[in-house]
Amino acid sequence: MNIIHVDKVSKTYGMKKSDKEYQILNEISFEVKEGEFIGVMGASGSGKTTLLNILGSLDKPTSGRIIMNGHDIATLSKKKLAVHRTENIGFIFQDYNLLETMTLKENIILPLALKGIDVNAIETKLLPLINDLGIEKVIDKYPYEVSGGEQQRAAACRALITKPRLILADEPTGNLDSKSSKGLLNLLTYINKEYKATILMVTHDVFAASYCQKIMFIHDGEIYNELFAGTDKKQFFDKIIQVMSVLGGERQ
Repeated sequence: MNIIHVDKVSKTYGMKKSDKEYQILNEISFEVKEGEFIGVMGASGSGKTTLLNILGSLDKPTSGRIIMNGHDIATLSKKKLAVHRTENIGFIFQDYNLLETMTLKENIILPLALKGIDVNAIETKLLPLINDLGIEKVIDKYPYEVSGGEQQRAAACRALITKPRLILADEPTGNLDSKSSKGLLNLLTYINKEYKATILMVTHDVFAASYCQKIMFIHDGEIYNELFAGTDKKQFFDKIIQVMSVLGGERQ
């Protein structure tokens, strides 16, 4: 079952028919199936983050369609887009995007609180998540009082608590050390398998990408290549390096 269908999506910045027009995405088409863990890779300026922003309805395509739940989200009003993001999309960012004036618990439950969900219902949704993701002991602390790995786990909880159809992760290991990065990648794998979460992750890091089931490589705004994980993780890792070396290396 498809979660999202991307049909000939293009994104252009600047003035049309002028020297200042920049084509970021060029008629990209693909589908994301339920339960997939997909990585998006490419050199700097390839369009991968722009693609993620469009999929998350944080930006609109210049042309093309993005079909989710039977609707072209590119045509939704601002009000309907806000509802769509709240109900269907979970975000995990590189810099966590946690509010420093709120505890981890308050940050996690914020999407539900904004929807006016009953306190008891919120607690029912919260407790299994914080236990599964291992932050039950720090849940009442503020972001500045915990480690980067714990902040990222809280961000993952916040992304999951609304049970979104699609989780979008933008360079989620970018601010973490190697130990915390591995912990987060194991966590994303766990979320994918145990919660049946569909994840699309933008990354420049080959090690992070090797945890995915499939990699889409973006080059000059187009899909250049796709790789599937198979059973041999080292072979998958080596193939990712080969493609990235052609595209210009492991750059942001």
